[in-house]
Amino acid sequence: MDRLYDMLNFNSEFVEKKEFEKYKTSRFKDRKMVVVTCMDSRLTELLPKALNIKDGNSKIIKDAGAIVLHPFGSVMRSVIVAVYELNADEVFVVGHHDCGMSCIDPVQTINKMKDNGISSDTIETLESSGINLQQWLHGFDSVEDSVKGSVDTVKNHPLLPKNIPVHGLVIDPETGKLDLIVDGYKHKES
Repeated sequence: MDRLYDMLNFNSEFVEKKEFEKYKTSRFKDRKMVVVTCMDSRLTELLPKALNIKDGNSKIIKDAGAIVLHPFGSVMRSVIVAVYELNADEVFVVGHHDCGMSCIDPVQTINKMKDNGISSDTIETLESSGINLQQWLHGFDSVEDSVKGSVDTVKNHPLLPKNIPVHGLVIDPETGKLDLIVDGYKHKES
């Protein structure tokens, strides 16, 4: 339970030894791209290497399942900010095989919430307010279909310029192999 203090002690040394200097970069780099991907820890180092992304060459948005769930949620807001404020001119949605969101059982998750002290009253209040927790917690059955759905949400957003290509890919977290699901260049032309 001392993780916080271990990190703070390490950070103190990190700053004192000027380790940060090798990571300095600009907010505005040559490869102006935004990547929406999963928060799976297997992708932390693998994905940038597999995409040939160097430090600072992209804006990476991590989200459970790489799912753009709501057109006006925080993931889409980050995409819009990356385009208008950080000069991103392409969007990549990258899901992955063997994703935990493909097998999440919302009922079990809700039961875990209750086991951890969230009252049934809280759950019922949220649901009576129009929040369908089972739908909100449900992941996907097909990563390819999920990526297509997220690409459509981004591509058809009323605030995204029509000239921004939105690509969809799926990465294998074991090998780094990428499968092209949506070619944003071809989609843009049609």
